[in-house]
Amino acid sequence: MAGGDGLLSHDLLPGEKGPQDACGVFGVWAPGEEVAKLSYFGLYALQHRGQESAGIATSDGDKILIYKDMGLVSQVFNENALNSLPGHIAVGHTRYSTTGASSWQNAQPTLGSTASGTVALGHNGNLTNTAELMQLVHERYPQHDGELSRGNTTDTAVVTALLTGDLDHTLESTALEVLPKLRGAFCLVFMDEHTLYAARDPQGVRPLVLGRLERGWVVASETAALDIVGASFVREVEPGELIAIDENGLRSQRFATEKRAGCVFEYVYLARPDTTIAGRGVYEARVEMGRQLAREHEAEADLVIPTPESGTPAAIGYAQASGIPFGQGLVKNSYVGRTFIQPSQTIRQRGIKLKLNPLKEVIKGKRLVVVDDSIVRGNTQRALVSMLREAGAAEVHVRISSPPITWPCFYGIDFASRAELIATGLGVEEVRQSIGADSLGYLSEDGMIDATEQPRERLCTACFTGKYPIELPDAHHLGKNLLERPVVAPTDDGSDVTSDGCEPGPDAEFEPLLSYGDPGRQE
Repeated sequence: MAGGDGLLSHDLLPGEKGPQDACGVFGVWAPGEEVAKLSYFGLYALQHRGQESAGIATSDGDKILIYKDMGLVSQVFNENALNSLPGHIAVGHTRYSTTGASSWQNAQPTLGSTASGTVALGHNGNLTNTAELMQLVHERYPQHDGELSRGNTTDTAVVTALLTGDLDHTLESTALEVLPKLRGAFCLVFMDEHTLYAARDPQGVRPLVLGRLERGWVVASETAALDIVGASFVREVEPGELIAIDENGLRSQRFATEKRAGCVFEYVYLARPDTTIAGRGVYEARVEMGRQLAREHEAEADLVIPTPESGTPAAIGYAQASGIPFGQGLVKNSYVGRTFIQPSQTIRQRGIKLKLNPLKEVIKGKRLVVVDDSIVRGNTQRALVSMLREAGAAEVHVRISSPPITWPCFYGIDFASRAELIATGLGVEEVRQSIGADSLGYLSEDGMIDATEQPRERLCTACFTGKYPIELPDAHHLGKNLLERPVVAPTDDGSDVTSDGCEPGPDAEFEPLLSYGDPGRQE
């Protein structure tokens, strides 16, 4: 979400877009509980996973009601809105767009008619075979009149169409037939009038967990969302698993064999530090990344400071391992939220101080180690180094608690395009010169993986290595605006032609993105 929110350290400059996660999902089955309010607080804990829109659907066993709008969770919902959503089942969603524009039509949960009623669905992740699935919708259900026909251009709407198109079978049996056809990253939380469902892709790219309430069950993107509603952690939703929860309890079925490839960037940056993924606390992983960073890239300095907030655990670890004192050299304005005011160029150049301001007394004359979790374009670090020098820092040594990001993510993180990733075309020394630091050190891939305490073969590191664990389609079947282009149909010779008779090319953003090296490398 260009324009920013108060949660992400990468959005320190107005208009500067850092890495964004696709979404947060939350579901609850709890008779006797205020499920809409539980969902509100669950989504509040997942706000960092998406800030464009938010929505909650509830069922009282007879009908499904939904309330969704553009904005943060706290902007979309108030007491009256939540009181208008009665029931004992709920599905909630907070969105950052990776397929389909940021618009009200694309807000979730999505709705569709089933054989016995209605389905409401929320999705975290990003599918890689959306074009193929869309073709399947056209073939199977040419008269489909769901959200796709009303302007929804998301991969979530395509899945909803497939789940609701078969009126001869139950939602559960349809899901077991459709889920194996999905490729890419998906954590789905959906419901009909009587049952709550949760499903996770066979690779388990994004986190999804199951929790227990005194009178029910909760599923959520992160354990932090269980904590906030007072649910106890039970286990992860397993990769390739479909869970159903109704008045008869919880039942589980497998729709695919587990081939785990969890996103390593969840540990580096995306997840909340108070979340646990695959048994490893995210905070502990980040502190260990900082310790390892200090071992790999020493610096003669007087003070270690973080880029708040995401750089803080790694900076603590760096200070512990190096023996250099930890300090807060930057003050963050916690109340800077989304701003839609476009600053002039003059104001833009000063814009970093909207969110961060240096403590001049702390840093004046000091040799600083500044720890951040990643460098995307380099604009934020460049402005930060400049600001610290202006405040009197004697030296600025930048340390990054992950390797250089050189490849795009197709599984639910919206990085800059490959041409915009500063590390794609520049070596470490050139990046150092570009951001104006006295020295620059990135954590090694081995150091990052070791800190997660996960086996290398169970992690996706594609954004660092270009090795994609889930096969990618041709470039013109990728892209955020895939379903907003003219319809693609195969011709007699096997090539693709759009509805206007032209051969389709990649999105403008994907042409440079895919032009370096071999874009489709798999393990």
